[in-house]
Amino acid sequence: MVTTLSGDPAQDDIMRAGTLAREIFSDVANKWALLIIETLGEGTLRFSELRDALEGISHKMLTQNLRMMERNGLVKRAVHPTVPPRVEYTLTEPGRELRATVDLMCEWTRRNIGHIENARHSFGS
Repeated sequence: MVTTLSGDPAQDDIMRAGTLAREIFSDVANKWALLIIETLGEGTLRFSELRDALEGISHKMLTQNLRMMERNGLVKRAVHPTVPPRVEYTLTEPGRELRATVDLMCEWTRRNIGHIENARHSFGS
C-alpha cells in the first residue's frame, strides 16, 4: 500500500504527466540540485561558500536552484540581520532524507565510472 501526502493518489503518480509528483521529481533530479544537496549535507553554508564548493555553477543557477529547493521544503534559508546581511542555507529533514539517496548515487557513480568510461570509448570507436 502506498501512502500519499496529497490525499489524491493521481497527484502522487510520478509516471503521469502534470502531477505534483512528476514536478517534484523533475525539480530534484537535476545535476545542480543533487550537487547542492550533497554539499549541504555536511552542514549549514553561506551562499558564497556553496558557490565556491560547486565548481562551474553560475550565481543565477545557484539562486534558481536554492529558491526551488526552498519552495519544495528541502532547504531552509536563514537571513541574519548583519551588514551586509548574512544568508545561510541548511537542509531540512526531507532534504536530509533525500541526501541519503544522493549519497548512494554518488557512490554508484564512483564505483561505475571506469565501466561507463570504457562503454563510451567503445561506443565512439
